[in-house]
Amino acid sequence: MASQAKNVGILAMEIYFPPTCIQQEALEAHDGASKGKYTIGLGQECMAFCTEVEDVVSMSLTAVTSLLEKYGIDWKQIGRLEVGSETVIDKSKSIKTFLMQVFEACGNTDIEGVDSTNACYGGTAALFNCVNWVESSSWDGRYGLVVCTDSAVYAEGPARPTGGAAAIAMLVGPDAPIAFESRLRGSHMSHAYDFYKPNLASEYPVVDGKLSQTCYLMALDSCYKQFSDKFEKLEGKPFSISEAAYFVFHSPYNKLVQKSFARLHYNDFLRDASSVDDATREKLVPFAALSGDESYQSRDLEKATQRVAKHSYDAKVQPSTLIPKQVGNMYTASLYAAFASLLHNKHSSLTGKRVIMFSYGSGLTATMFSFQLREGQHPFSLSNIATFPPEKFVKTMKLMEHRYGAKDFVTSKDASLLSAGTYYLTEVDHMYRRFYAKKSVHMTSNISSSTPTSDVLQNGH
Repeated sequence: MASQAKNVGILAMEIYFPPTCIQQEALEAHDGASKGKYTIGLGQECMAFCTEVEDVVSMSLTAVTSLLEKYGIDWKQIGRLEVGSETVIDKSKSIKTFLMQVFEACGNTDIEGVDSTNACYGGTAALFNCVNWVESSSWDGRYGLVVCTDSAVYAEGPARPTGGAAAIAMLVGPDAPIAFESRLRGSHMSHAYDFYKPNLASEYPVVDGKLSQTCYLMALDSCYKQFSDKFEKLEGKPFSISEAAYFVFHSPYNKLVQKSFARLHYNDFLRDASSVDDATREKLVPFAALSGDESYQSRDLEKATQRVAKHSYDAKVQPSTLIPKQVGNMYTASLYAAFASLLHNKHSSLTGKRVIMFSYGSGLTATMFSFQLREGQHPFSLSNIATFPPEKFVKTMKLMEHRYGAKDFVTSKDASLLSAGTYYLTEVDHMYRRFYAKKSVHMTSNISSSTPTSDVLQNGH
C-alpha cells in the first residue's frame, strides 16, 4: 500500500482549445448589437468554437495525449481518470470510456473513475474525486488524471456570445507544486432553474440570465462565508482578501468576474468594517443596511464595489483573465483555463502564494477552495487561433445543430487548421458509433478516408 500522500495537488496541466474563433466585435456588428455590448458589456474579446471535425472527445484526446507525452508520463502510471463535462454526446456511455482507447493501446485498463455532470461544476467534482483518491487509503501510488471538456453553444440571441470551447487535462499526485489546502473548502448547494438543458434533442440550454447572475453571487457569498469561517477556525485570525495573492473565478463572461471580486470587498466590509480602509468604508457605508436580495439588485452597490475593488482587481484577478476573455466560456474548463492564465502570466513569482478558486455550476453547485503554490515549474504555452467571419461562424452553428444527435454521416475530415497531434472526428456510423483520427506531421490539408498517415480511433470494434 502506498504511504500517506502529502501536498496532493496538480503536477501538470495541458489546455487545448479549437483553432477556430470569432472576434466579439465582429459578432456585435453581425448581430446588429450596440457597439461594445459584447466587448465592454460582457468584457469578452474572442470566442472559440468547434467545427464539424471537433467535439468534446477529440479535444479531450488531444489534451490527454499531449499532457502525458510532454511530461514523459508512463501511461500505465495513471490509476484514476475522471472527466467533468456538461456536453452530452451519449446518455449512458461516459466520455471517460472514449479516452480509454489510448490507454488500452498501452495495456492499461485498470483505471477507476467515470464522468461527473452538473453544469460548469463537473470539472471541480472530478478534480476533488481524484485528490480525495490520492489522499485516501484506496490510493495505489499511481497518478490521477482529470479532464474538463465542453463545447458551449447557444441559440441565436443575446446569450450566443457567451459560448466557448476547450479541454483541460490535469495530472494529480503528491508533492505537487500546486497543492490543495484540503481543509479550506466552503460549498453551497441548492435548487435553482437559472440555466439548464431539459431538451435532449438540442444542445442549447434554457437560460434565465438575470437569475443566473443572482444565483452566482448568492453562492459566492455563501461559499466565501463558509471558507472564511473555516480559515478563522484553523488559523486563529479572520480571513479577508489580503490573505490571498490571487483570486480565480469561473468565468461565463469577464464582467461577472469583475462584479464577483468586487462583491468580496462588500463581504469583508459587512463582516468587519474596521478591516477595510477608510476610503472603502466611506463608499460602502450607505449600503450596510441592504438585505441580501436588495444587494443583488442594487446597481449603485455594484458600481461602488467595483470602484473600490479596481486596484486590487488589477493585481489579484486580472492575470487570470487572459484565456477566458480570448476563448470564451468553456463551462467545466473555464475555471482551470483562468488558473492556467495565472500560471502563464505570473509563473516566475508564484512560489509561496495562496490562490483562491471559486467554482460555480448552475442548478446550482458551488465551492470555494484554495491552492498553495510551492516551488516547482509552472510552464504553459498558448495555441494559435484562426479568426472566422461571422457568416462562416453562423453557418457552422447551423451545421452543428443539424448534426446534433445524428448518425450515419462522414465529416469533411479537413484538418488544415489543426496542429500535428490533434485528434478530430471523421465519422458517425449508422449505429451512432464515433470515429476519430489523429493528425500526423505529414498530413495534407484535406484527408480522404484512404489516407494512411493518421491513427484512427473508434468507439466499438
